[in-house]
Amino acid sequence: MKLGPGPTGARQPNMLINQQSPASQEARVAIEPGFSWDAQHAYLFDIDGTLLRSRDRVHFNSFASSVQRVTGFEITLAGILLHGATDTAILREACLQAGIPAEVMEQRTEAILEAMRNAVAEQRFRLDLVRMPGVEKVLHYLAGKGALLGVATGNLEAIGWIKIEQAGLREWFRFGGFSDHFSIRPEIIGHAARKARELAGKEATVCVVGDTPRDIEAARANFLPVIAVATGKYSFDELQKLQPEACASSLADLLALTRTAS
Repeated sequence: MKLGPGPTGARQPNMLINQQSPASQEARVAIEPGFSWDAQHAYLFDIDGTLLRSRDRVHFNSFASSVQRVTGFEITLAGILLHGATDTAILREACLQAGIPAEVMEQRTEAILEAMRNAVAEQRFRLDLVRMPGVEKVLHYLAGKGALLGVATGNLEAIGWIKIEQAGLREWFRFGGFSDHFSIRPEIIGHAARKARELAGKEATVCVVGDTPRDIEAARANFLPVIAVATGKYSFDELQKLQPEACASSLADLLALTRTAS
């Protein structure tokens, strides 16, 4: 694999570039000088809010239905911050909020997670998924440059791959990092980055792509560059305040600007 330039060590003021999208909405892209967003050796893409959006409640409802089926207790996800969280952490917080005894959770957590996997698998054809703007074009573009593509998500592995498959994106990804054995995102990113370097070489540059502050924080915790996209809950300005190496209103806008510049 041809090695391209990685992120620079010194952080400098961002270069903010604005252009108008076809829909007359402002397309915004900020890239730190010296960072080549499209010249990294491997990329770790978040799923929800970054690659796709779910217009159904199949995955969401699997938490409560699985806990009730396995333990008899009822839970709610109300009041829990879901964006950027992991399935295992969400489950733990919801059960704690519901007052489920710790000993019950210790004994039944894996059974609940398996029930969640099965619930989504059984309803996979009810998933209503929308790809985020420019996703497939960016994946095609990066793969064409020789980049290794993977996912790094808070989803359980079976659920994450089902979403990717149902969205028609499975062909692009060779590996992934998931929350089955990790409750916090930095651990997922670290695990996925190690897998990326096993495949691409130990000196490979690995870049995180996500849509939440937690993606940026997880990348920072692993000393990795990050591309933030404002296609989820958080705005361009909210993400840009955290100084990712690149920030864009969408992957489509990031790619369009790159092609215009070339």
